[in-house]
Amino acid sequence: MSELQSKLAEFRQLVAKIKSYEEAIGLIYWDMRTGAPKKGLASRSEVVGQLSGESFKLSVSPQMGELLAYFPENGREDELDTINRRVVRETRKEYERSVKIPPDKYQAYVVLTSQAESAWEECKHTSDYAKFQPYLEKIVAANLEFIDLWGYEGTKYNTLLDMYEPGMTVEKLDQVFGALRDKLVPLVSAIASSRNAPATSFLRQRFDIEKQKKFSLFILGQMGYDFEAGRLDETVHPFATGLNPGDVRITTRYLPEDVVSALFGTIHEGGHALYEQNISSDLIGTNLCTGTSMGIHESQSRFWENMVGRSREFWNRYYGELQRTFPGQLDQVHVEDFYRGINEVKPSLIRIEADELTYNLHIMIRYEIEKALFSESVKVADLPEFWNSKYKEYLGVEPSNDGEGVLQDVHWSGGSFGYFPSYALGNMYAAQIRHTMRQKLPQFDELAEQGNLIPIKKWLTDEIYQYGKLLTPNEIITQISGEELNPDYLVAYLEDKYKEIYKL
Repeated sequence: MSELQSKLAEFRQLVAKIKSYEEAIGLIYWDMRTGAPKKGLASRSEVVGQLSGESFKLSVSPQMGELLAYFPENGREDELDTINRRVVRETRKEYERSVKIPPDKYQAYVVLTSQAESAWEECKHTSDYAKFQPYLEKIVAANLEFIDLWGYEGTKYNTLLDMYEPGMTVEKLDQVFGALRDKLVPLVSAIASSRNAPATSFLRQRFDIEKQKKFSLFILGQMGYDFEAGRLDETVHPFATGLNPGDVRITTRYLPEDVVSALFGTIHEGGHALYEQNISSDLIGTNLCTGTSMGIHESQSRFWENMVGRSREFWNRYYGELQRTFPGQLDQVHVEDFYRGINEVKPSLIRIEADELTYNLHIMIRYEIEKALFSESVKVADLPEFWNSKYKEYLGVEPSNDGEGVLQDVHWSGGSFGYFPSYALGNMYAAQIRHTMRQKLPQFDELAEQGNLIPIKKWLTDEIYQYGKLLTPNEIITQISGEELNPDYLVAYLEDKYKEIYKL
C-alpha cells in the first residue's frame, strides 16, 4: 500500500467514525421528539451533549488536521478519485470552521439546544414565550459568538446562510425575495378580490385519525418510499431523519378535523426521505451521504407535496381512494371541487398549513426577523411584537397568542438560523426542476394521473438523489436545467395554476 493509500484509508476511517457518532446522535434526537419519557429528557440532553462533544473533538483533532494538511501537498488531492476528493474538500471546509470553536463551548451549546427543543414543545403548547425566551437569548448569543470566531463577509447572517445553502448571501436573497414578493403580492391581492373562490366546507368535518394514518401510509408506498428502510411516526412538528440510506424516518401530525394537513405533511417529509433513501451506496460512511443543501432538499419535499400532491392529475387518480377511505364523507364532492378546495389561497397564521402561494410570504417574514436578530437591530425579548407586526404587514393577519405566532416553529430552539430561506429557495428549485422534467419526461402529467409515480422518482434519483453531496446545489440545478437558479419558473408556475383555479 502506498503512502497516499495509507493516509486515505486512515482519513476515511476517521470520517466514518465521526459519521457513526452522528448517526447515534440522530437516533437519540428522533427518540426525544417522538415519545421519549419526559422525565428522561434532561439526562438525554446531557448524553447528546457528550456524544456531540466527542464527535466534535474528532472532527478538529490534531489527527484530522494532519491528514487534511497531507492531501493538498504536491497535488496529492488531485490524485484522488472524484468521491474522495470531494470528501476531503467538504471535510476541510467543516474543519476550518469548527476548529475555531472551543470544544467545551460546542458541547455546552449542544446541551442547550437539546434542552431548548424539549422546552419549546411545552411552551408552544401553553403559548408561554416568557418561559422560552431565556433559552432563545442564550442560543442567539452563542451563534453571535460563533460567527465572530468563524468570521464573516458582508453581514454576520451570511455565515449562517452559507451553512444551509453554500454561497447564499443576504444580498442575493434580498434581490430574489424582492422580485418574488413584487410578483406574488399582486397575485394574492387579485385572488382575494376574485368571486370564484373554491368551496372548502367539505374539508371541515371530523376525519378518523386511524383512517388518515392508513391513507398516508398508502400514498407513501405509491411514492416509492421504502418501508424496510424507514417508518412513519407522529410528532408535534413533522420532520425527517436520515440516519443512513437504509434508515430514513419521517413523522407527521394528525388533525381530526383536517383530512389533508397530515397527508400533505407526510408527502412533504416523504419527499425528503426519498432523497435520503436513494443516495448512492458509494457515499455511505462519508459526509457526502446527505442532501447537497437544504434548498435542494426542500425542493424535493415541496415538489412532491405541491407539484405532485396538490396537482389535478394526482387527485384524478387518488380521489376515489380517499372517498373509499372515508365512506359517505366526500361522496357528494366532485374531484374538481376537491382539487380547487385543497388549493384555496387564504392568508393564514401557521406556516406548515399555509397554501402553496402565501407560504413564500411566511418564509420571507422569518428571513426578515433573522436578519434583524443577527444585525442586532431587534432583541429576542421583542420578537413576539416584531413577529406580529410582520404578519400584519405581509399577510394581513395577527396571531392571537404566541403559540400560533413566534413559537410555532421548532427551528430556532435547535439553533437553525439561516435555515428558513431554504424553504422558499426549495420552491424555486422545484419549479425549475418541474419545468425541465416536463421536457425530458414529457409523460410526467400522464404518469401522475395513472398513479405511476415510480418513473418520476427514478428520474429524480438519476438527476439528484444519487449524488448526495457529491455535487454542489449550483452544479445540480445547472446540470438539470442548463441554467442557475431562476425564480421566474416559480412565478410562472404559480400564476398559471392559480389564475386558472380562480378564473382570473
